Amino acid sequence: MKRRGFITLFAGAVAAWPLAVRAEEATPVIGFLGALSETQSGPLLAMFRRGLREVGFVEGQNVAIEYRWANGQYDRLPAMAGELLRRPVNLIAAQAPPAALAARAATTTIPIVFAVGVDPVAAGLVTSFNRPGGNATGIALISGPLGQKRLELVRELTPKATVVPFLVNPLSPDAAPEIRDVQAAAQANGLKLQMVTASTPAEIETAFAALARQHVDVLLVGGDPFFVNRREDIVAHVARLKVPAVYPFREFTEAGGLISYGTNLANAYRQVGIYAGRILKGANPADLPVMQPTTFELVINLKTAKEFGFNIPATLHARSDEVIE
Repeated sequence: MKRRGFITLFAGAVAAWPLAVRAEEATPVIGFLGALSETQSGPLLAMFRRGLREVGFVEGQNVAIEYRWANGQYDRLPAMAGELLRRPVNLIAAQAPPAALAARAATTTIPIVFAVGVDPVAAGLVTSFNRPGGNATGIALISGPLGQKRLELVRELTPKATVVPFLVNPLSPDAAPEIRDVQAAAQANGLKLQMVTASTPAEIETAFAALARQHVDVLLVGGDPFFVNRREDIVAHVARLKVPAVYPFREFTEAGGLISYGTNLANAYRQVGIYAGRILKGANPADLPVMQPTTFELVINLKTAKEFGFNIPATLHARSDEVIE
């Protein structure tokens, strides 16, 4: 190559390089702060990406996503939120209350879109549902109050039961309001609520060993994300107890649980993706109302019922939204 040609080619490359760098820097980055594990969150992530696509963003093309997974260890979330801010990111998508609270504590300027099962106003995430007012908005899954409905399902399954063990994670922001609501419903129906706590895999083992010794008749599982993360383990433990159990989300019945009643998590994460895309396009999170689900799913795993000889009342079967054969 002639020297002049080389100089010309080199100069062109140098001139083009800043443009490439600027183009790369212009690609927005979403920090996905996950309270669960990547494996257990696969279907939810797929719906989150679907929501992004609906507003014109495709991961790897015109948006990048940085993932951090706490795997149910909530004490790791504040450090992970800090990592994302140092990346830096344009927006944080927060999975479950512990992640949302960690993100909100880390920044008051970077937009946050959350999916939580607590009242976001009471938790301090937003000022109001209609006008969030700060840098955060998202989806409120209303997990706690649904515990009352799940307790009614327990009564239908086991009308003779007087004591209802209730599995909760005492370290979760979801725990206090959910316990309060279920406790009130239990008292109103003349039932005794037995608190069963677990916040680690080892404590789940211990809790179910104790339940086996007590020969319980039924089990109500709380809506904490940690339990969603460990749903296969929990369903397997319940199967060994051979008692009917009521779960908070369809992911449990898909894993072999008997009955679930709750919001559709997959659709909620699609909405998180839509909101994230809208904010990346310029929408202000302070002006995007916190959304709430309008429908709830009653899912029955008839295969599990037949396998363990559980009798599903006809009235309950008739009200189901989906039956897994």
